[in-house]
Amino acid sequence: MVAGKRVFVSILAAITLTACGGPAEPKWAPDTEVARATYQHEGPPTLTLFTVINNKTGAGAHSALMVNATQRAIFDPAGTWYHPRLPERNDVHFGMTDPAVDFYVDYHSRTTHHTVIQKVVVSEEVARLALNEIMANGAVPKAQCSIQITGVLQKLPGFESIQRTWFPKQTSAAFAQLRGVTTNVVYDNDPGDNTGFIIAYGI
Repeated sequence: MVAGKRVFVSILAAITLTACGGPAEPKWAPDTEVARATYQHEGPPTLTLFTVINNKTGAGAHSALMVNATQRAIFDPAGTWYHPRLPERNDVHFGMTDPAVDFYVDYHSRTTHHTVIQKVVVSEEVARLALNEIMANGAVPKAQCSIQITGVLQKLPGFESIQRTWFPKQTSAAFAQLRGVTTNVVYDNDPGDNTGFIIAYGI
């Protein structure tokens, strides 16, 4: 009977993974759009990890990585967020001004989820490498946000302690162990259905 239950659980897990998976969706904005949107934040070079947490279950729902180097861009692997004025190339969104970052956080923080924001200051060289890595990564299949982000982080000097994982909360816990990380948690009472935000939010 136990063996039968194990087989059932394995089949159910396979069905669940298949349901939440899916192919990558490549996008490639023209050079003119990327150049128009290019934005470099005046602050120091930084890496910022966003982790979206389900308020009911406590499970990690999504991970994204923002890099402030020669420009500020966000790697949002297999994410649903976008803005028509922010060009995208294979899950990398350009033009991440402060209002754009606020929009990103607001989109994910609602009655059903909250967002953990972890930031660390890095050298210009590490920031440059991180920007190159996210731009070279390519479009990401569904449900692979954390495994792709941890793969990027592992390649950076000072981030070798980050182990590859499929789970956003494990990625967040590992990032928290890095020296100098600051953390902010955002809760919001916005409705659970956030599809209207994309149209309503002007940038």
